[in-house]
Amino acid sequence: MTLEAVLAALHMVAILTLVVFMSSQAALCRTEWMNAAVVERLVRLDVIYGVTALVLLLTGLARVVWGIKGMSWYVSQPLFHLKITLFVAMAVLSIWPSLSFRRWRRNLRATGALPEAGEVSRVRRLVMVQSHVLPVVAVIAVFWARGW
Repeated sequence: MTLEAVLAALHMVAILTLVVFMSSQAALCRTEWMNAAVVERLVRLDVIYGVTALVLLLTGLARVVWGIKGMSWYVSQPLFHLKITLFVAMAVLSIWPSLSFRRWRRNLRATGALPEAGEVSRVRRLVMVQSHVLPVVAVIAVFWARGW
């Protein structure tokens, strides 16, 4: 029982941390706020976001493998598969912003140039899509916990 509680708590902390750093990216990735410090900060936030997503995945897998309900229960649940699919979709959506942030920093350091407004808007849109998918995952979790 203690292991289940610890794994659930770690999973919840990872979710909340992911929300914080995803929200920070969304807040900073704006054309009107873009400057050299923001470009550097976006890369740091993205690294923390990536590590947090990995911790979220690992704690979730740990709950599946070592949790009280067991793997057979999880894999038999349709909402589990929907949550995993949405998580993977978020991971795929995060690739382009991650690569862009690093490219922006590389260009900034090499030439001093900031990213173009159109590119910042496109990257922000992807971050915002991720930010809107995450609450859907949370709602699915609530329904799943209530026996759906």
